[in-house]
Amino acid sequence: MRIGIDFGGTKTEIVCLDAKNGKEIYRQRIPTARGDYMNTVKSLCDLVRGAEASLKKTGTVGVAIPGTIIPETGLIKNSNSTWMNGQPFQKDMSKALGREVRMENDANCFAVSEATDGAAEGKKVVFGVIIGTGCGGGVAIDGLAHRGVNSIGGEWGHNPLPYPRVVMPDNAAQFSRFEAYPVTDTLKDLYFTDEAGAEFPGPLCYCGRRGCLETWISGTGFKNDYKRVTSEDMSTHDIIAQTKEKEPKSTAALDRYVDRLARALAQVINILDPDVIVLGGGMSNVNALYKDVPAAWKKYVFSDTVKTPLLPNRHGDSSGVRGAAWLWGR
Repeated sequence: MRIGIDFGGTKTEIVCLDAKNGKEIYRQRIPTARGDYMNTVKSLCDLVRGAEASLKKTGTVGVAIPGTIIPETGLIKNSNSTWMNGQPFQKDMSKALGREVRMENDANCFAVSEATDGAAEGKKVVFGVIIGTGCGGGVAIDGLAHRGVNSIGGEWGHNPLPYPRVVMPDNAAQFSRFEAYPVTDTLKDLYFTDEAGAEFPGPLCYCGRRGCLETWISGTGFKNDYKRVTSEDMSTHDIIAQTKEKEPKSTAALDRYVDRLARALAQVINILDPDVIVLGGGMSNVNALYKDVPAAWKKYVFSDTVKTPLLPNRHGDSSGVRGAAWLWGR
């Protein structure tokens, strides 16, 4: 059997799949042991041992992690579960379990899952997007995770928001010195906005930079944008619910979100030109995205036609953990 573990910031989940048909035969979810590295290692190993004892069989083990592994050192980097950074997680789990453990970035695992038996089954190049509490991207090619030479393949969430809107100065004439870019009405519509809608330099990200995609198009970023513009604190769920009633402030917030997501994905299409883009995470449940984002990204993609499908995931919040299991193939 194939054992997959999704190690998240708040919860850790294990599934066991039949290696031949992908049928789920076991599942368990526990709170993540936050802030304690050795306890994290122990809790994941205990999950594996418990599953194998229950099923009376052993399996291969794959783990989806936030962040990635540095090939030269085997240490974790870029994890928003910051207590894991600099730790030999894969080595320690393999030693504790007495077998090889494979690990991959959680967004890459999501892409592998959807490419293996999900919404992108049979597609050669898949870009998987996770837009939930945070924001990430992963690439699967021929069903395998594309990590890249720097182990940052698909690290999309910490790129800056493309074509950011800036605050219109009191005297727009000061921009006239850039003769190649006169301040036309079109330019104003695209790049200048009022103070509340300004996108540059952008909110501070946990990585230390400003304006990362994560601060704009994660579910958290969507919620924070609404509060920044309206001064009202409302849950993401409630904002989306109000858009269905055509409430103006919520509708405007979703319109801003759609355009930002379209700009961000247009850059992926321009560079990777994947066969399909699959959305995961809480924001992937917003049905309007699958029509409105492709309509909006046409003006940002460097092509006269854009045939890229944008699809909802097939496996929901289980996709990452299934992808971890499929790190060993099917």
